[in-house]
Amino acid sequence: MNTDLEAFIDKQRIHEVLSTYCRGVDRCDAALVRSVYHPDSYDDHGYWKGPGHEFADFVVDRLWRANSATMHTIANVLIDLPEPGIAISEAHVHVTLIRRGSGETVADVMGARYIDRLSKRDNDWKIDERTVVLEWTKVETWPVSDPAIPLDNFTWGQRGDTRDAVYEMLERRTLQSTIPVTEGHR
Repeated sequence: MNTDLEAFIDKQRIHEVLSTYCRGVDRCDAALVRSVYHPDSYDDHGYWKGPGHEFADFVVDRLWRANSATMHTIANVLIDLPEPGIAISEAHVHVTLIRRGSGETVADVMGARYIDRLSKRDNDWKIDERTVVLEWTKVETWPVSDPAIPLDNFTWGQRGDTRDAVYEMLERRTLQSTIPVTEGHR
């Protein structure tokens, strides 16, 4: 295979590893988070440092207990392939963590970068080492207000199990039988 094409495919697979991590933490799916780390990996999240597989259980438990919803969004992903089977990536991440509680919504909002070394073992790219580099952080309080549009018929995200829409779509290849059709949108 052409080396440019191989590099392109490797970079796409690495990008999918980074996105899979985000899905795993946002859905509180420890097995999915664990799947992006090699067994001997190391994760430095600042407040937690240690094996990636152990981090998966820690972060899912922490996010489940502390937050009612989370959103990890990656952007500006740059991937270097300095030698066969080794990759260095930098991905900007925007994180919103909605604190559990009542009344006004409190959101922790952060900008950071994931600096990762990944390796390809048995034809699978996974993280060997991750360091989260924090760039900024703030806390926002969102007052209770009426939404700009009706929200009753939206499919809402689920956490901690496989009831979320993405898992349903992956399993059944459709969500249409579970989503009511709204007048005018047939």
